[in-house]
Amino acid sequence: MSGQKLWTKNFISIAIANFFVFATFYYLLVTLPLYALEELHGNEMMAGLITTSFLISAIIIRPFAGKWISRVGKYPVLMTSLLILSLASTLYFFPHSVTALIALRFCHGIGFGMATTAAGAIVADLIPDSRKGEGMGYYGLAQNLGMVIGPFLGLTVMQMAGTNTMFTINVLSSLTALIAGLFIRLPKDKAVATDGVKVQHKGIFEKTAIPVSLVSAFFGLAYSAIISFVSVYAREIGLVEASSYFFVVYAVVLLISRPFTGKWFDKYGANVIIYPAIICFAIGTLLLSLASSAAMFLLAAAFIGIGWGTVFPSLQTIAIQVAPTERRALATATFLSIFDFGFGIGSFMFGLATSKIDHGSLYFYSSFLVVLGLFVYYLLHGRNSGAISKGAIQRR
Repeated sequence: MSGQKLWTKNFISIAIANFFVFATFYYLLVTLPLYALEELHGNEMMAGLITTSFLISAIIIRPFAGKWISRVGKYPVLMTSLLILSLASTLYFFPHSVTALIALRFCHGIGFGMATTAAGAIVADLIPDSRKGEGMGYYGLAQNLGMVIGPFLGLTVMQMAGTNTMFTINVLSSLTALIAGLFIRLPKDKAVATDGVKVQHKGIFEKTAIPVSLVSAFFGLAYSAIISFVSVYAREIGLVEASSYFFVVYAVVLLISRPFTGKWFDKYGANVIIYPAIICFAIGTLLLSLASSAAMFLLAAAFIGIGWGTVFPSLQTIAIQVAPTERRALATATFLSIFDFGFGIGSFMFGLATSKIDHGSLYFYSSFLVVLGLFVYYLLHGRNSGAISKGAIQRR
């Protein structure tokens, strides 16, 4: 079982496509609000709607994408979504008002929601069951690297070369994701989610994935505060130069830890990995609140990287494992939709909080929220982890 091949052409292709999908998402996430404020002369509320409209459409479309996958197959939905992403990327040159940009972002979010659902369902089938934790860990690593490289590249290009070059690179990145998708060849028995299986489940959400998805949404509350405000916080405490290295350290720690954490997940089970990772996430958030030097600021990045960078793909793996095989696409859609909802609520909630308290206090209280997540995870999944895992194995 341990000798089952993971690094196939299909797995590498879907990981590359996933990387560019998320890199372009974060690339535009940090640049478009600035573009709206500085060049389209919008206000801060309108700039905030640029991100909100994108997430709303992604959340709405994911459950339907899961249903479409069950009917027509994973690959057609993936390629359709990558075409939508490429087309939407070419249109960013044209909006001359924030309202038009928000409308474009809504359409772009539809492609993103479909792509992440289809890609997650495809990779779940490509990874051998005996290496599910390891494989999903590497797949999640591609997503995390996109989160690091996207903002860094976007802000750098915007400052040094202007918005036309920024949008051109966005188009090229989207086309690269599309090209990577063309190299994927699914086995016939994996091409359609329902091949040989009569689907008797109804609905657009996968019930078995909801508990662990709620756990991810809870942690998404705290994580949204980090990704949304860490650069502002760095400026507030006089660590602007160190802020550019925050996600670099985050990524390096992920690269070092991922080969071990994924294998340990498969060998020892979810709880052995997730509980320590949550503690690391909490320590990192606390260190961030206390940071008074670049060294402590970057140490916080390392703890958050190994903590959240392990928790998120582990929870996604659980959501896939507990679902019936023919419902993996819906499980992926359910997980990502509920997580995005928690992330969006967190961004809004903590944005309001920063008008009352400073960012250091925000992260200090967030660290206790992460600790509370230990009990949330235990109640919703951890205490039943062994029994659920046995049931998942029996279904297969």
